[in-house]
Amino acid sequence: MKINSMLAQQLDALLTDEHNNVANMANASALLMQELPDVSWTGFYTYVDDKNELILGPFQGKVACVHIKNGSGVCGTAFDKNETIRVENVNDFPGHIACDSNSKSEIVIPIEKDGIRFGVLDIDAPIFDRFSKEDQEMLEEFVKVFESHITIDN
Repeated sequence: MKINSMLAQQLDALLTDEHNNVANMANASALLMQELPDVSWTGFYTYVDDKNELILGPFQGKVACVHIKNGSGVCGTAFDKNETIRVENVNDFPGHIACDSNSKSEIVIPIEKDGIRFGVLDIDAPIFDRFSKEDQEMLEEFVKVFESHITIDN
């Protein structure tokens, strides 16, 4: 895999030879919080199949919602549709789950490995329209690198 963005290269170096998903999510969310300007929350939700919900994983930022039903809010919708959702104004998103009232915009990228749906990367910002198409492409590449380091327990 050719890695274009500096952030994705940093992630690849950080996760190489580490096989613990929790540790990798923790370091990935810390890297994003450290490197991305104007964000207030970076983190992961992992999918729990028998409950059909996303559950809070490692993150950086204020306390967060723990359980999100598949198809609910931005995270659940992105996971359910298996596509990135970029929201300019979270107040305009039908069914938005307001974990932090200071959150104004959001991007959520679904994560999967070998056809197994893992969860989502969620990033919030305290300003409207924070995430551009270029940000989306860079973060989707970041997720692809993260996916290459996921360990799936069968």
